[in-house]
Amino acid sequence: MSILPSISDALDEKKVTSAINKKFNNFVPAFYKFVSEWIINAYSNFKDIEMYMILIYLVNNDFKFYRKNGIQVDYNTFYQDKTLEIEEIKIIEISEALEIPKESVRRKIIILEKLGVLKRSRKKIFIDRTAYETVRPESALKNISYLVSISSKILKQENKIPNFFSSEEISDTIKKNFSFCWYEFYKFIFSYYFRWRKILGDLETLSIALLIISNASSNKDLIIQDIDIEKWRNRISHADKVGLNSMSISDITGIPRPTVVRKVNSLIKQGYAKIDQKKLISLNIEKKVFSNTQKMQERTVKDVSVLIYKILNKASIN
Repeated sequence: MSILPSISDALDEKKVTSAINKKFNNFVPAFYKFVSEWIINAYSNFKDIEMYMILIYLVNNDFKFYRKNGIQVDYNTFYQDKTLEIEEIKIIEISEALEIPKESVRRKIIILEKLGVLKRSRKKIFIDRTAYETVRPESALKNISYLVSISSKILKQENKIPNFFSSEEISDTIKKNFSFCWYEFYKFIFSYYFRWRKILGDLETLSIALLIISNASSNKDLIIQDIDIEKWRNRISHADKVGLNSMSISDITGIPRPTVVRKVNSLIKQGYAKIDQKKLISLNIEKKVFSNTQKMQERTVKDVSVLIYKILNKASIN
């Protein structure tokens, strides 16, 4: 006889946020690896991150349909077909949701059709998943599973949950509850990246900024002992002792070097980066942007905590 899950044992956003903030340095390397690699992979598909965002917005409408109608679709079932039927494309709706000008949305939709990613058959519209590189989100699944696993370790140490979950266990949970988990995943993705786009100006600049902060947050000096979010903020700008050159950033992100140089100069002017005499670029959060960055980070921790607790609650039930 199966035992009903205890309501009192269920996680919520506040428990996760509290634990993450307390041991922030243990959490943040996995987080920035996740968000940095996701946006780099997004760029690699069409050399246009917004175009990829439009595509996953269309895919996410299917997840919304499943959720609205109480339909649970697992990972293998969702990807067993090479094509995915989607609803009618509404330019204005996409424009408003993603805050991309209507003409830009229309132009990018036309390009997706020319590339064979979007296909029309009579009144039906399909996404041809073989026409773009990331057919299955294997890298994203691996990184989000690791992030949630690290979070479960922190939560267990803080006595918020009874058990630690391995990356493999989290991955299995996500695959089993794929339509539910990936709906929540995309909700975080849209909120996080577009919130930062408003600050930095475009998603390519954000991709470069995330690589720079990911490089800084992986510094071993920040990981050897538990550091809360306040101490981490005070130390992170001085953590990157090596930095990255523009060629390395270009190679990793796929963004052309002249564009990288221009975007890095923008980050320096805005107060988020610095460049030394050896042309090495590193994180440098100036006082003029520190307060706003702090607020953005607090919002990010709350948003990712929602994603984490919902996946962990599924793992606990499974």
